[in-house]
Amino acid sequence: MDKIDPKNVRRSVIAGSWYPGTEEQLRQAVQDYLDNVEKEELEGELIGLISPHAGYIYSGQVAAYAYKQLEGASYDAVVVISPVHRVPLGRFAVASAAAYETPLGLVKLDGELVGALEGKVRINRVGRDGEHSLEIQLPFLQVALGDFRLLPVMIGESSFEAGEELGTALAEVLRDKKALVVASTDLHHIENYDEVVRRDKVVVDAIASFDMARIREALSPWDCSVCGRIAVYAMLTATRALGANEVRILHHTNSGDVTGIRAPGQYTVGYLAAAVYRSQ
Repeated sequence: MDKIDPKNVRRSVIAGSWYPGTEEQLRQAVQDYLDNVEKEELEGELIGLISPHAGYIYSGQVAAYAYKQLEGASYDAVVVISPVHRVPLGRFAVASAAAYETPLGLVKLDGELVGALEGKVRINRVGRDGEHSLEIQLPFLQVALGDFRLLPVMIGESSFEAGEELGTALAEVLRDKKALVVASTDLHHIENYDEVVRRDKVVVDAIASFDMARIREALSPWDCSVCGRIAVYAMLTATRALGANEVRILHHTNSGDVTGIRAPGQYTVGYLAAAVYRSQ
């Protein structure tokens, strides 16, 4: 990897809290999650993934179902699309740094792809951000792929039009590359376990259908609390344009199932791992 100015690195904001804070502990945790999963054989070319973004103790095992699919794979570039949870960053935002840092090392941004995307959509380059949902995907990618180039995009607008615009633009800039597009999302966040189970089933079934109109309908209710719904819509738009025609649900659960706490009124969050591919 080319030498990077330490001043031009986006430092971790969640190491030691959302995931382990040392290289040894983090690598072991990710590897343990991956070792606990059997890779599913997809009859085709993997183009996209959906992975959750809660703390690893809650959703790390679910994420492993997605990233296990990368075993033995390599890509020219990896796109990670995430929502924005706290500070407004604009319609589309990309870190202005040259690399993200995790305890596993640096993940270098693909400057050429960032520039190409800027030629298609307006991007806000941000020097500092506290967004966990993009960073939390990186250690799994580092363990699964080793060295790779990253195009990280944070979506700050909750419209399907924004998702379609970004997905279309990504497909155009990725057309001649072997790329993986990852959508970072949790599912419903509700203080009711049974409601999360019911509502998540509608969303998961829609995503499995790969019917974009049905997916949009499932994610459209005013009280939909799927935080990365536009990231998912953008990823599916991009991967469909790149030739994907199948979605495989790899694993689906929620925090109540992980912790065993399903009492009425308990805050519950859904988690999904899915693969998007071009079938043979």
